[in-house]
Amino acid sequence: MKSIWITSCTIMSSTALAGFLLLTSPTVQADTLVIPLGQQAAQASAQLPQRGLNSSSVRQRYGEPANRHAPVGQPPISRWDYADFSVYFEHDNVIHSVRQHRRQGN
Repeated sequence: MKSIWITSCTIMSSTALAGFLLLTSPTVQADTLVIPLGQQAAQASAQLPQRGLNSSSVRQRYGEPANRHAPVGQPPISRWDYADFSVYFEHDNVIHSVRQHRRQGN
């Protein structure tokens, strides 16, 4: 008879503890953040200056940049900013072109 009483006390204690924890635990909430990263590459990556082009070819095809940033580091890395994209050069050759993010309205 004693073992039944101990078992029922253990079950009641466990149930009471679980209920207490559920009632006193803080509420958890989460927001979903949507970032449209992959959309820009499919739309116009072919329109950007490709890796390996020299600066005169870029200037000839896209015109003068709106802003030129001086070379930094070794090897020298410079950046040209156009209205919708930026071009990164190592010495005189394109190493990367990126579209500038345009914030969408809410």
